[in-house]
Amino acid sequence: MNALDIQGLRLQLPGTARPVLDGVDLTVAAGETVALVGESGSGKTLTSRSALRLLPPGARAEGKVLVAGEDVLTMDADRLRALRTGQAAMIFQDPRAATNPLRRIGDFLTESVTLAGKMNRAEATERAVSLLGAVGLGPELLGRYPGQLSGGMLQRVVIAAALMGDPALLLADEATTALDVTSQAEVVALLGRLREQFGTGLLFVTHDLGLAAAISDRVYVMYAGRIAEVGPAAALFEHPRHPYTAALLAATPRPDAPGGRLAAIDGQPPDLRQELTGCAFAARCPLATELCRTVVPEPVKVSGGHLAACHHSDQLEGSTARV
Repeated sequence: MNALDIQGLRLQLPGTARPVLDGVDLTVAAGETVALVGESGSGKTLTSRSALRLLPPGARAEGKVLVAGEDVLTMDADRLRALRTGQAAMIFQDPRAATNPLRRIGDFLTESVTLAGKMNRAEATERAVSLLGAVGLGPELLGRYPGQLSGGMLQRVVIAAALMGDPALLLADEATTALDVTSQAEVVALLGRLREQFGTGLLFVTHDLGLAAAISDRVYVMYAGRIAEVGPAAALFEHPRHPYTAALLAATPRPDAPGGRLAAIDGQPPDLRQELTGCAFAARCPLATELCRTVVPEPVKVSGGHLAACHHSDQLEGSTARV
């Protein structure tokens, strides 16, 4: 059974002419790390938050979001609360926004599991100390406040908090963006060790393609609320078969880039206030034809475990890229 299995997820928000998520299919197996990449506004965060049904007011969701086999979208309030304090947890982008500056770290770590009745205070404190050790921190932090910790230390605390309920699924939404390069590397290595230690499935949302390549087993590329390409990390980044993936890779900063210039993707993502026909990337794609502008491409298998939603993926066959 997969830790996460999203099937045909469509999400409509008030004031939009089309779904912000349009038929998303995504899986995360137990013990697997899956990266979800794409530009800002592509739907990555909403996809990850759907696993905990943390959706904006007025949102209408269709499809299935299965966590450990149960559909999150149809759960009642009590079952959803149990899910959020046990089977699944999220690491948010800004650790300072995820914590209360007026409450001690010990209270932050133990509150959810004690209120849910999963542990008494002594048991929760013991587990908090154990998890702080697992993320490389000492028990003395229990009595400190968030403002007394560095960004890297506080992100480790937030990771420990996410593990308090022993989740089968961990959702990391840009969890390293607010950190310096050294802290980022330490947190990424830590997530890898914790995945191996606890067998947790990890969905890692990021803008950083190099980071996605380094940490993930498989990668989903998202554009305008749709999955453009999915495949094993090495195959997808070495031989992209969707023009959007290739464009993202070309825009990745490299010290050996000619003239030190970045290759930009022309145009802008489609406006949510306008209907879409055909491929969402057609207006920005150098391979686009009339077929692309009128017919939505279905995902097709281009190699073992590698899918691309593109009418012209064969034109990228044999292409190479690197991050």
